Amino acid sequence: MKIKDKVVPREYLFPFILITSLFALWGFANDITNPMVAAFKTVMEISNAKAAMVQFAFYGGYATMAIPAALIIKRYSYKVGIIIGLALYATGALLFFPAAQFEVFGFFLVSLYILTFGLAFLETTANPYILSMGSEKTATQRLNLAQSFNPMGSILGMFIASQLILSALESDKRDASGNLIFETLSAAEKAVIRTNDLQIIRNPYVILGFFVILMLVIIAVSKMPKRAKADHTIHAKDIFKRLIRNVKYREGVIAQVFYVGAQIMCWTFIIQYADNLGIPKAEAQNYNIVAMAIFIASRFISTFLMRYLNARVMLTLFAVGGMLTTTGVILIQGMPGLYLLVATSAFMSLMFPTIYGIALEGLGEDATLGAAGLVMAIVGGALMPPLQGLIIDQGTIGWLPAVNFSFILPFICFIVIAIYGYRTWKIHLA
Repeated sequence: MKIKDKVVPREYLFPFILITSLFALWGFANDITNPMVAAFKTVMEISNAKAAMVQFAFYGGYATMAIPAALIIKRYSYKVGIIIGLALYATGALLFFPAAQFEVFGFFLVSLYILTFGLAFLETTANPYILSMGSEKTATQRLNLAQSFNPMGSILGMFIASQLILSALESDKRDASGNLIFETLSAAEKAVIRTNDLQIIRNPYVILGFFVILMLVIIAVSKMPKRAKADHTIHAKDIFKRLIRNVKYREGVIAQVFYVGAQIMCWTFIIQYADNLGIPKAEAQNYNIVAMAIFIASRFISTFLMRYLNARVMLTLFAVGGMLTTTGVILIQGMPGLYLLVATSAFMSLMFPTIYGIALEGLGEDATLGAAGLVMAIVGGALMPPLQGLIIDQGTIGWLPAVNFSFILPFICFIVIAIYGYRTWKIHLA
């Protein structure tokens, strides 16, 4: 009788748990930040497009630091990469304190940019580290399991954003007719409210910064496994050439760009979609929390199903599901469209780790720099939300509210992912 390889071998259980906790930690940062687009839009009195620069700064940090992170990890170790990542993460979070004091939107963007330097280190390190903790046959399933804890951090970030930030913002209070009171106030009254609200936004990030420092200390004193037969010499040029020639990997990076773009657009602008229906920001964020709960449940279910179904087939089918729900989001106005937007999270659940695992299959020592390319692909979350914000700022497009029409962008993203899933299923079989 053939014995199946364990998803997580016993000797790797403690480091697996420790590294998996980091997935929740960056999930928290991602999803406490997404609602800040809507918060800054009101507090700072800026357009949707400018407010979406929050996402440009946040996800732009990944693109900037992923390759340097990979080179440092390649030269030294996974543990060094994690420690540097946590240090940068904490620095960016703590910079929210002076940013709130100066009340400059650009300062907040710089803080987020530095914070995500740290996240780039953590993701470039943690994903291939998890893949290496056991048999290659169970690597994609193992990464899906670890990634299942990422949305747990995300849902906590969403809850704090809803209950401790959005619901407490004086700038989002409305009158009996549903109009923003803030817009009718004098400049002096607005200044007082702005100072109060920016401090409300600041506080969770500062607390987060101190928690990340605690995690840094725990990781620093813990014994972590080293890469087996690790080659610490860097031949970046040769590795990049091999990666570029690898069609499955190259297309995987492209698919990941579009996946992250779709995810961030669906989760960022769910508040604007609900706002168009007259739902206040704090209440709208509750729909984001429901979407994340669906995402978590679907991630665990899909990870279990991968024991019996081909991951590439599942990726293809889930992408088609995302195309169907976003079609409804675009064409159906009112609450049914919002419900379909929430349901889209069920189909996004397996995409990131599955694309990641498929793209890195068989790369060996090239996986460290290969992982950096897939982390750089998170730049999709920086580039696409501002474009969606520009569409939303148009008000209406044809007979549709512009916020509905803007979800044509996630629809296109799911088409690209479906093509990648199909090609890896039928063409790139190795």
